[in-house]
Amino acid sequence: MGTRLELQTKLEELLGTRNVYYQPAENLQMSYPAIRYQKADDVTFHGDNIKYMNRNCYDITVIDELPDNEVINKILELPYSAFDRHYKANNFNHDVIRLYF
Repeated sequence: MGTRLELQTKLEELLGTRNVYYQPAENLQMSYPAIRYQKADDVTFHGDNIKYMNRNCYDITVIDELPDNEVINKILELPYSAFDRHYKANNFNHDVIRLYF
């Protein structure tokens, strides 16, 4: 689909802010609602003994005080995305989506 920087731009567009962080440092003070994402895997697809496609896989975490942020559904509309899990930490809701981009 695209590069990591293209993904960064797309996530900022979907969230409507620049509160999108790629592998942020532990001591970084984030502004909320936010998206935190990190590379999770690198997948290569083969057919007829030929490598024909490579996709980077990212774990995208939507962090918000509200449990149902609308950006979750927007990200799930992207091709090759799937909801992974929900958890609550530090009084924030975290929704993790796996995306091949």
